[in-house]
Amino acid sequence: MKNRLTPYYWMTLPAVVLFFIFMTLPALQGLYYSFTNWNGFGDTYDFIGFKNYVNLFQDSNIGNAYWFTIRFAVVATIFINVISLLIALGLNAKIKFRNFFRAVYFLPNILSILIVGYIFNYLFSNVFPLWGESLGLTALTTNILGSQDLAWVGVVTVAIWQGIAFNTILYLAGLQTIPTDLYEASNLDEAGKWREFWSITFPLIAPFFTINMVLAMKNSLMVFDLVVAMTDGGPGRATQSIAHLIYTGGFEGGEFAYQSANAIIYFILIAFISIIQLRFLQRRESDV
Repeated sequence: MKNRLTPYYWMTLPAVVLFFIFMTLPALQGLYYSFTNWNGFGDTYDFIGFKNYVNLFQDSNIGNAYWFTIRFAVVATIFINVISLLIALGLNAKIKFRNFFRAVYFLPNILSILIVGYIFNYLFSNVFPLWGESLGLTALTTNILGSQDLAWVGVVTVAIWQGIAFNTILYLAGLQTIPTDLYEASNLDEAGKWREFWSITFPLIAPFFTINMVLAMKNSLMVFDLVVAMTDGGPGRATQSIAHLIYTGGFEGGEFAYQSANAIIYFILIAFISIIQLRFLQRRESDV
């Protein structure tokens, strides 16, 4: 038996080694540096214990980044899943040009996040204000990315537009696993569409709903590229996400050890939220 399994162990060994070198080892190094005062490029540093972790909870910039990221993630996750589920239900129906519409809705997922961010940065800065002036719509005449109160709305809108593409595909895959016999039986019982959705459709795609919620929340909490391309964390720090703060502070601000501690807390937060989501939603799957 051992001789039969040996080739499989050898096939998995390169992947394990690469994962350890490029993922596990840097994470362990980051954990080690989080207990020091290393600036990222000096030759010497001192161990300072949990001082970095204590300072994190007293730093207003850290609090601002966490508030923006959590608010962004909650709004994006809810809207992405609601809109993508509605689109999937429409695309699963027997409509003309169904395959064409599926390709159109999946297109945003193919585009690079940076490219999408730069395109919408230009649209918000130049195109939309011109449209607003020509149409007499005062709400469009100003660039919302330049407003500390509204810039996050622009970023989260673009994130939702791109995020619904992947989730729509997953919901479509789930809808196609539902036997058509169930819908035929509901028609015989003269059940309405709303009752049909809550009694048949949603319970049977509950596992897809769970994975979509977890993935959408995780991706939203890790937002970085979109912030860099659209606002670079501005105006001021109004749209600075945790990932953006870790990058700018660690690699540009000489706070490598300090932001390494921030990254550890960040990792714990994402893992905690993902576990809570999975447990709650999987329990809900059994209830429905």
